[in-house]
Amino acid sequence: MEEVKVVVAHSERATLRVGDVFLKIDADRKRTDVEVEAMALAPIPTPAVLWRKPPVLAIAAVPGKALGVLGEPSTASPAAWAAAGAAARKLHDAPLPPWRGRKVDDIAADLESECAWLLANGVLPTDLIVRNRKIAEAALRSYTPKFVHGDFQITHVFVDGDELTGVIDWSEAAQGDPLHDLATLTLGHEEHLADVVAGYGTDVDLDVIEAWWSLRSLLAVRWLVEHGFDPSSPGCEFDVLKARM
Repeated sequence: MEEVKVVVAHSERATLRVGDVFLKIDADRKRTDVEVEAMALAPIPTPAVLWRKPPVLAIAAVPGKALGVLGEPSTASPAAWAAAGAAARKLHDAPLPPWRGRKVDDIAADLESECAWLLANGVLPTDLIVRNRKIAEAALRSYTPKFVHGDFQITHVFVDGDELTGVIDWSEAAQGDPLHDLATLTLGHEEHLADVVAGYGTDVDLDVIEAWWSLRSLLAVRWLVEHGFDPSSPGCEFDVLKARM
């Protein structure tokens, strides 16, 4: 008998694996609507949708293994990281999805409130928060929207050897900042940024990618703590912020 494995679970959603089938349970139907439509539109490999009965979405496992895990060294080859960069470029060059992502002003408002919470609760040293907030502001700029994954982290990118085999978890896909995808992919794995950029195939603003590392980390801390995750684990969000000092 195949076992049921809990991949991730918190108050908003849960993902279970049974054999080669993933069952995604999401309280917000809109996220699942986005995920299904985005996978249909994306020009890169995505999981096959097996069936859907809200709030459950069943998708097939993709071959290969994740590019890595935040907080642990990646065993993937430089070519595999470059393949992830090439996939991001192909996605960003695709026609835009019909729905828009978050506005810059809304992200700026979240940055202000999250930094205020971090300071009020003494979660991190004041100078660390102030420094990273200043860096993060470079990401709050005008840009040309692209088709973005929205949560292009290494656990969502699967490879087999040097080849990309699939990208999962598309619920945050939208029109958005392409450099956010590249920054999310390399968060905590800055040593692979050059490989990703080489695969991406065009010049990128490295200062903006660094800004997104700070911004994403500052915005994530409270959510992670409140949902039972530890941003202070080695190589995770706290270390990303400290590296900016």
